[in-house]
Amino acid sequence: MNTQVRIEASWGQQFAVEWCAAWNARDLERILAHYDSDIRFHSPRISLVLERELSFVRGKEELKEYWAKALAQAHNLHFEIAAVFMSSDALTILYDNHRAQRVAEVFIFGPNLKVVESVAAYAD
Repeated sequence: MNTQVRIEASWGQQFAVEWCAAWNARDLERILAHYDSDIRFHSPRISLVLERELSFVRGKEELKEYWAKALAQAHNLHFEIAAVFMSSDALTILYDNHRAQRVAEVFIFGPNLKVVESVAAYAD
């Protein structure tokens, strides 16, 4: 059975605020709490941080390995939300990071309201 997910705008806004706060607190367990155990996360930064040719990681353990290393390299990490865009079962957070980059990150939610797939895209 394929369960449809529908998220409300107020829930999505709260998710974005909490997600950003977890990153700004550099709290890896709090960050990971937003994600499903079978998360698939895409980012061009994965291969840079892990020093392997990867376009995505799959599962919380791989994601944790990637983000633990990324956090260790980014001592001044800070995200500031510019906008949140809603969809039926997904949202996009547009934010500025500590490297003065504009980032759009798409989050697709599963039936447990955890992120099952996410794509980070960076402006030049």
